[in-house]
Amino acid sequence: MGLTIGVDIGGTKIAAGVVDEEGRILSTFKVSTPPTAEGIVDAISSAVSGASEGHDVEAVGIGAAGYVDDKRATVLFAPNINWRHEPLKDKVEQRVGLPVVVENDANAAAWGEYRFGAGQGHDDVICITLGTGLGGGIIIGNKLRRGRFGVAAEFGHIRVVPDGLLCGCGSQGCWEQYASGRALVRYAKQRANATPENAQILLGLGDGSVEGIEGKHISQAARQGCPVAVDSFRELARWAGAGLADLASLFDPSAFIVGGGVSDEGELVLDPIRKSFRRWLIGGEWRPHAQVLAAQLGGKAGLVGAADLARQG
Repeated sequence: MGLTIGVDIGGTKIAAGVVDEEGRILSTFKVSTPPTAEGIVDAISSAVSGASEGHDVEAVGIGAAGYVDDKRATVLFAPNINWRHEPLKDKVEQRVGLPVVVENDANAAAWGEYRFGAGQGHDDVICITLGTGLGGGIIIGNKLRRGRFGVAAEFGHIRVVPDGLLCGCGSQGCWEQYASGRALVRYAKQRANATPENAQILLGLGDGSVEGIEGKHISQAARQGCPVAVDSFRELARWAGAGLADLASLFDPSAFIVGGGVSDEGELVLDPIRKSFRRWLIGGEWRPHAQVLAAQLGGKAGLVGAADLARQG
């Protein structure tokens, strides 16, 4: 199969892109994300139509945030869209007249990195996405492992602290409450409250109040050496690395690929994640260590991965 289209459904924009067999994006088309579930289906169709103009496209892959069934056809549950057993594949196919594959967005991004990014050369990789929440994907033996019902790799909702912080999923102590963009902001606010004298750089980047601290301020402040910002990244990295050590016990991959907005800070967060991973890896003194790599495709990973999964059917 030649050219395919990948679709990335974001909170404000829906992006569609024509992707070739080498993972290159040949054209893109973006539309605003509508407020209704049915409107999103129409918007996906419009984006596909716009991106495909002038190209001979053979299939469409859609990355959707939520649980996707084992047939890659139905969104069983989406946390941010009112999709409950939504037959997304059928609805989009009826509108665009092309075969459609639906995949969880974190799985699609993991596949994109494995095929065309940091995972090249590895047969067994685990991807985690440190964004607002925490997502992931499993590639073992060169295959995307989705589980019997299609909803594997929801790493962010592994419970790491019994009776811990309440998560948006309804459980308590989920990993993403301790290793995510939201967690980073919480750490910074707690530390700025406790030691405001160490947070002057950070507070100066916002409105001067602890409540006004945002993720972008923490990144900027950390690059300027702000003690509170640097320590907040270290706390996030401690939890992230410990979680990777647990995943190594489960999957024994040759590499972990860390993506998402938090990972954009590069070695500021990756170096302490590696140190934490080594610290908590059981038998780490005597066993081989998986590499901990930065994702390479950035925000394009999900679109490219979805397109490639559509190519494979």
